[in-house]
Amino acid sequence: MTSPWTADDIPDQTGRTALVTGANSGIGFETAKELARKKAHVVMACRDPHKARSAADAIRADVPDASLELIDLDLADLASVRTFAGTFRESHDRLDLLINNAGIMMTPYGTTADGFEQQFGTNHLGHFALTGLLIDPILATPGARVVNVSSGGHRMGSIDFDNLQYEDGGYGPARAYGRSKLANLLFTYELQRRFRRAGARAEALAAHPGSTDTDLGRHLERYRAVRLARPLTGWISQSAAMGALPTLRAATDPDAFGGQYFGPAGRMEQRGYPKIVPSNDASHDADDARRLWDVSEALTGVSYGPLDTATVDG
Repeated sequence: MTSPWTADDIPDQTGRTALVTGANSGIGFETAKELARKKAHVVMACRDPHKARSAADAIRADVPDASLELIDLDLADLASVRTFAGTFRESHDRLDLLINNAGIMMTPYGTTADGFEQQFGTNHLGHFALTGLLIDPILATPGARVVNVSSGGHRMGSIDFDNLQYEDGGYGPARAYGRSKLANLLFTYELQRRFRRAGARAEALAAHPGSTDTDLGRHLERYRAVRLARPLTGWISQSAAMGALPTLRAATDPDAFGGQYFGPAGRMEQRGYPKIVPSNDASHDADDARRLWDVSEALTGVSYGPLDTATVDG
């Protein structure tokens, strides 16, 4: 019987640079900590500088020799994304691991600084822009990986290009969250196809944490049913350290490869050690993925250079 994959299985990361968005809390924090433990230089990309410093202090308390770098990043503001990317490129010409982890979940309707519906704008467009702005150091790094953190909630999402950001109404917190997480997977699989067509020495993978005890779902506390169910969900949920394992496996397992999706191995993928899991048919719709790519480039103003000029196939 194969032993479960744990953080102890992460290979030595000496000499590698990892960038983790949302590294100040939850699975992002655990991801950053374990990569630092394995000797990676970890760039913690966080919206709140104070929380980022506190998180870095907590990592160093556990991993005294951790190599950490803090750079401000607000994924809900494309100006911030561009500033971040410029700052990163000034001091880094390679990027081994880009872990697009940060996100918001089931929030009331709102818009980003650029007028995008905030869940789609933060969870998908912010990371799409960030990845594109960092594509040069990614392509310059043999074996680079981009890992997008999605969710089992992608199954309740759908892509409606005629009402992509609920411009014509119909917004629902869960529906919009599902759409943003489905977009994460469409982006992952299309990015992998473009890496392959361009002959790039980089790979795109995805992961989801299952039911994990973090503050991501804090907006749900306004619902009485959620508050009443808290004892049950607490029993179902796993720790943030366990929830980070699918991301860490996608990022570091030498046997993992582009296009794979990792999640918990337990019942309904809610908890457990990481394994390869399936995503729904909608996430593999290549036509939707190409169209979403084009729309995302138009909305963000970010292009992917050589990945855009690669010959398109099915």
